[in-house]
Amino acid sequence: MNSTNDTDAAPAPAPGRTGRDHRFRGLVGRGLVATVAAVAATSLAAALARAAGVEFEVPDGGETIPLSGIAVVTGFFSIVGVVIAVALLRWSAHPARRFVWTAVSLTAVSLIPPLLSGADTATVVTLVALHLIPATVMIPTLARSLSGRTT
Repeated sequence: MNSTNDTDAAPAPAPGRTGRDHRFRGLVGRGLVATVAAVAATSLAAALARAAGVEFEVPDGGETIPLSGIAVVTGFFSIVGVVIAVALLRWSAHPARRFVWTAVSLTAVSLIPPLLSGADTATVVTLVALHLIPATVMIPTLARSLSGRTT
């Protein structure tokens, strides 16, 4: 009678589960965690800027941007970044490289409205920083996930 020790064997994948499914789920999971981190970091920076006297008043209509609005917009566009990353993972031969190029380009375009807003210098500088903060959280996290490096 032969005895085998199966304790070192990896479990068989569940029906319908593939390595590709695992990569998608991992990318989405890390993307959602990064989104929460980006929203928290951006909201904290905005709150600190407001406490330091930045008004966030945009001359077109004289409205003040609320902190909750900054958080919602950051969360929305961070999720858009995750969706772009998932699409590139699915349809691109080089998803990490394409994602970085796309995300950096979109971040650069997002800097134009604050620069053209006509707001005071403190508000413009703060708004530009508030665009760059989530980019510095989201882009490296998603690029690492797309390249297969998770550490």
